[in-house]
Amino acid sequence: MSESLGPLPLRVATVADDADRAALERIARDELGALDDLYERYKTMAYSIAYRITNDATLAEDVVQEAFLGVWRNAARYVEGRGSVKTWLLSIVHHRAIDAVRRRRATVELPERDDAPPPPLRLPDVWAEVSSNLDADEVRAALAALTDVQREAIELAYFGGLTQVEIAQRTGRFPLIATALASFFPLRSHLLGVWRVSQ
Repeated sequence: MSESLGPLPLRVATVADDADRAALERIARDELGALDDLYERYKTMAYSIAYRITNDATLAEDVVQEAFLGVWRNAARYVEGRGSVKTWLLSIVHHRAIDAVRRRRATVELPERDDAPPPPLRLPDVWAEVSSNLDADEVRAALAALTDVQREAIELAYFGGLTQVEIAQRTGRFPLIATALASFFPLRSHLLGVWRVSQ
């Protein structure tokens, strides 16, 4: 992981970024219509992420509702220099979804990863669309530098919400998983470096 991936292109702020910041400023002033605007723009992406993590339509809807409520309550806490409004909002969705899965895990055993949900619960996988909108090129470049073991550990931690111990138990590779998860920090540093340069 000591290899540098080289400079990546700068991310240019878009009209949508400006509109998102303006909406968040209006939300901070308690203008409910601004929350509607933000919700209409990101409800599909937010739900897709929540569903991908929770694998439960009702729970994903609850997560999205909690996330937008969190945006309403904490709009004044947004720091522009740390990322776009879209990134901030979708990270709230991600964290709320992981929290929901962890809360549920205490009372309900999750199905094995290979088990497919029953036909009435299957929805089309929209992750490809979501990922293409989330700075996918930078993420793909960083992930390409990882080994298969490292990539699997990060996917289980990010999408599965699993801890290091749970990942080791599921994969049966404890020493390798600790090493793989340690690779998360250079990946994170690389992505943060790309993000900082783009700001």
